[in-house]
Amino acid sequence: MRVPFVDLKRANDSLRDRIREVLDVAISGSAFVGGRFLSDFEERFALYCNNRFAVGTSSGTSALRLALLACGVKAGDEVITVSNTFIATVEAISQAGAKPIFVDTNLETGNMDTSLLESAISEKTRAIIPVHLYGNPCDMATVLEIAAENEVAIIEDACQAHGGEYLVDGRWVRAGSEGTAGCFSFYPTKNLGGFGEGGMVVTDSSEIAERVRMLRDHGQKEKNVHEIEGSNERLHSIQAAVLNVKLDLLDEWNRERRTLAQKYRELLAGLPILLPEPGKDVRHVYHLYVIRTEKRDALKSFLSSRGIDTAIHYPKPVHLHRAYSHLGYKHGDFPRSERWADEVLSLPMFVGLREEEIEYVSDAIKAFLQ
Repeated sequence: MRVPFVDLKRANDSLRDRIREVLDVAISGSAFVGGRFLSDFEERFALYCNNRFAVGTSSGTSALRLALLACGVKAGDEVITVSNTFIATVEAISQAGAKPIFVDTNLETGNMDTSLLESAISEKTRAIIPVHLYGNPCDMATVLEIAAENEVAIIEDACQAHGGEYLVDGRWVRAGSEGTAGCFSFYPTKNLGGFGEGGMVVTDSSEIAERVRMLRDHGQKEKNVHEIEGSNERLHSIQAAVLNVKLDLLDEWNRERRTLAQKYRELLAGLPILLPEPGKDVRHVYHLYVIRTEKRDALKSFLSSRGIDTAIHYPKPVHLHRAYSHLGYKHGDFPRSERWADEVLSLPMFVGLREEEIEYVSDAIKAFLQ
């Protein structure tokens, strides 16, 4: 059997007619930049996240960077995050002019170890970026408490966690909704993915929303009136139209991902591998299904020989990349992040993955371990 790591066609085929309809309307009206498609999607996504405002951007990376800038982050500031993340999280910090400050990860979840957060804060700290890695929300209750005590902004990196939830003060809330701002990516493979790049900033602050709108559009509030220096980082209207159609199915798709994850858990239980562990008081949406084993590379090769595609998210923590060598970190500084990078393996996980495919993958893992 051949099992792809991801097959977007299975989910997209079911929406082909609906998407064609909205694309026909966009083409007929030459609605390609701004306009109703964008504003409708922004309004609906803000409502979905229980925020007052949502501002579309060209990517999740731009969403993170523009959110930081809108919160006043500048050269000389420090922003705390994790090294166990996709490099875009850290690029956003350095490209906003600030210095990334890393804390190690929780060994069970791979998310920020919030017990280390307080000691990482200095007088230069301007913001914290907690990452909801793989769709698994991190310990936001602690992040919110520490940020409030120290009067620093929270920029939630929810780029992999559309529809994920966590418990705060007895309330279940969406990932991205409780920070100063929340940031999302609509890269095609995400739980809510477009037909290209795209991103979003959500916030309850009218000032931050307005600032992001200006920053994404050459610093202008109105055409040809440029009040600040910005850039061209808008979400295309056609992407917004496609995403608006898909938003109707996001919760259903997330439920399917949880069902698939439970099937993996049942079939892989008791084996000498580590399975994904949702954090306490969170609802994981399994953007990725990531196992851990010290035999990762050998297992990956074995599965490939059986026709099973896998991936590694991520093979090297950010502090060890040459691009950030100037920060002075070295191997051993964040041992749990480094251990995750050495052990993680992402198994096939996507809407439309079949039960017999999960059984085939699980049987192959068992064969390897035996």
